[in-house]
Amino acid sequence: MNNRVNWIAAAVLALGVTCAWAEEAMPDMDHGAMDHGSMQGGSAPPDARDPHAYSGGHDFGPILRPRMGDEENFGSLLIDRLERVRTQSNASTAYDMRARFGRDYDRAVLKAEGDIDGGKFQDARTELLWGHALATYWDTQLGVRYDSGADPARTWLAFGIQGLAPYWFEVDATAYVGAEGRAAFRFAAEYELLLTQQLMLQPRMEANVYGRQDAARALGSGLSDLAVGVRLRYEIRREIAPYIGVERAARFGGTADYARAAGEDAKATQFVAGVRFWY
Repeated sequence: MNNRVNWIAAAVLALGVTCAWAEEAMPDMDHGAMDHGSMQGGSAPPDARDPHAYSGGHDFGPILRPRMGDEENFGSLLIDRLERVRTQSNASTAYDMRARFGRDYDRAVLKAEGDIDGGKFQDARTELLWGHALATYWDTQLGVRYDSGADPARTWLAFGIQGLAPYWFEVDATAYVGAEGRAAFRFAAEYELLLTQQLMLQPRMEANVYGRQDAARALGSGLSDLAVGVRLRYEIRREIAPYIGVERAARFGGTADYARAAGEDAKATQFVAGVRFWY
């Protein structure tokens, strides 16, 4: 017990000596004015460092501030299909292209697809859209569609979504509203299967649905046409790849009736050969 008392007395004596030394060393300090709460908040002192400045207060001076990737405008052009299409009774040329210009979150998008037969456009679809990033792999698209070719032209308001579905399926689904109560829906999907680093197999399907009959363009209501095919391409380099393929195309309902009335087949097997390139 005596040892414990002695230790406590020694500690109290040491504390007293330390406090006395502090009083003598800092006689001008106003201990009552100390606000320990200010250590955790309140206004910063006048000479505090700007938290947004670079180390030592340095900046880029005459050098322009670097721009992040999402602040830059980028453009690209993809000719997904430029091919010669041959059926049992005819041969034609088909194209499918996409272009974009803008930033990561907002961009202008141009889509064009059509068929050329005998040196004339038989059917063409052109869309000018504004694309906005909805999620990591998905964009919403809003704009206009213009149908042209041998038949009377049609103009539509377009709204759709495009992106990469689970398991790496590329999906493009768009709804359209036109004059005189017309409505349409287009769905396309494709998948790229890598056989080697340069050889790729690409299954693809596309379907078009119309809300009402359009005799001037030989279109019936409901499911109008469906095309399912596969293409095998060889990438000479990533930017250019020739391919060959086969596709089964069919027209249904009123659209098939219009085709038969014009002496055309409602269903046909098409062999294709073409090139895909982008820059």
